Amino acid sequence: MKNKKVLIILGVAVAVFALLIGYCVISLKPVSNKTDEVTFVIKPGTNKIDIINDLKKAELIKNKYVALAYVFFSSKSNLQAGTYIIDRSDSTLDIINQIAQGKTKEVPATVRITFVEGLRFVDYAKLISNNFDITYDEIVAKGEDKDYLRSLIDKYWFLDSSILNSKIYYPLEGYLSPNTYEFYQNASIETILEKLLSQTEMVLEPFKKQIESSEYSAHEILTMASIIEKEAVTKSDRETVSQVIYTRLDMGMTLGMDVTSYYGVFKDMTEGLTIDDLNAKNPYNTRHKDFIGLPVGAICNPSLESITASLNPSNTDYIYFFADVNTGKVYFAKTYEEFKAIEYKFENE
Repeated sequence: MKNKKVLIILGVAVAVFALLIGYCVISLKPVSNKTDEVTFVIKPGTNKIDIINDLKKAELIKNKYVALAYVFFSSKSNLQAGTYIIDRSDSTLDIINQIAQGKTKEVPATVRITFVEGLRFVDYAKLISNNFDITYDEIVAKGEDKDYLRSLIDKYWFLDSSILNSKIYYPLEGYLSPNTYEFYQNASIETILEKLLSQTEMVLEPFKKQIESSEYSAHEILTMASIIEKEAVTKSDRETVSQVIYTRLDMGMTLGMDVTSYYGVFKDMTEGLTIDDLNAKNPYNTRHKDFIGLPVGAICNPSLESITASLNPSNTDYIYFFADVNTGKVYFAKTYEEFKAIEYKFENE
């Protein structure tokens, strides 16, 4: 009986110890699986407890108590003052070892860049290339690298195998959130792209449940949003363009939108479209008479307003619209005859 009690106590002790080890292992893991470099400053004379507390406040470690235990019961107790560049994808052990070894880095100069909504991946690539020591070709190649794209699919819930489709011109088109960002001058292309993708994640998070319950994937919704972005300017017009897209998809009718033709033949919208452009058979051109459904991917990087419109179409029943390229105003019609009358009016003014 006594031996049995001893065995039970030992068993419980082993189980508790195993749980404790598991808890510590989890607590020491990185706070993020995404690259995100942070400048962390330790002033001379700061004690170990304050350093660990500051790391926790900066969201660089998961558990300050486990981190403190590691500091006090290991050889890494001599935490050194200095300015550190710490990545949130580093484990707590890596971060403490970096500080214990005094692996400070000179904080590089920063670059502030505004990525404008409605621009394409190639426009963003040119902007990045103009501001960093990264070539345009390197950026495009990284955006097409299948292994890198798979790693991104694993990191971001809104990315799926759709971006691996060989027919897509630029796999990350539509996923790079327009905004103003600040980067270190020596930032890598991965850091830059993933900062924009992380912003997209923040933008889409409030819509996550709605997207997951939709009959359309995040990829398709962003594709719709990109079309809306290029076709309309005002909130009201964007919501009604969204309604037209859904209506045409439900009817099995070609979308017939010029903005997709421009993208399909690599033309800027300041250029004119030829008959051949409109009839071109490619995975984007919805003006082609046999093209039913959405383009294979987005045609630009849309704004939050266009994304919102793609998920919340207006309660109208239009089937056609005519966009005035000079004013940005969109005119809607319920019948083909009404549409042709609007088109005739503009062509003969």
